[in-house]
Amino acid sequence: MTSPRKTYFVSDLHVFSSRSQEHRYLEEIGHKAARAGAFVLGGDIFDFRWSLAASPEETVARAIHWLHDLAAGCPACRFHFVLGNHDYHEPFLARLDHLEARLNNFTWYPFYVRLGGSVFLHGDVADRRTTAQKLADRRSRWLHKKRRGHLANRLYDLAVENQFHKPLVHLGRRKRTIARRILAYLDDIGEGPSTGVKNVYFGHTHLAFSDFDYRGVLFHNGGAPIHGLRFRILEATT
Repeated sequence: MTSPRKTYFVSDLHVFSSRSQEHRYLEEIGHKAARAGAFVLGGDIFDFRWSLAASPEETVARAIHWLHDLAAGCPACRFHFVLGNHDYHEPFLARLDHLEARLNNFTWYPFYVRLGGSVFLHGDVADRRTTAQKLADRRSRWLHKKRRGHLANRLYDLAVENQFHKPLVHLGRRKRTIARRILAYLDDIGEGPSTGVKNVYFGHTHLAFSDFDYRGVLFHNGGAPIHGLRFRILEATT
């Protein structure tokens, strides 16, 4: 009897940002996707805000190429791409429908996707208690954000090199607060625990942990491939 193909979740690669070390994991992502039944890309896969590409147009083109190559190279795997705030970029969104039409194993979602008893979302709903409408309003402000310049990038690089970002992650993102805010959002959109949700997979906070139980729901975060932070590709239960 053939074993069921697995489902994986990854987020916060921040491709095109100088802080990202995503290149260390691309081979592993491809290897897992080639043998998976489903692969969820959980937002901030690309970083239009901090991209080092020559132009915003080049960033969009390279991002679409990245997604196409991944999905086309693993035709037996269904890819679910959930947007995050850093890849919620109007020119990029305009190209995703065309990509979805070209690939029969690729689907994209602005905010979340549910597979069985699991919900996958980016996690920016954890910044504060929010609703579907409030999240849509906040995301709309990211649609046309301008790319940050060289000086701002260098200052950010220095902060990461000196690990100034780590206390912000660990002190400002307490797991219980995160879980409570995410469940409030899920209740608002009709995908809360009463509907059979057992697992939530999310990104955004860059704080890696698994199996954190809150109100009978298990929460999982793979972290981010940024210097000083933990990161891993999560095997998901659906």
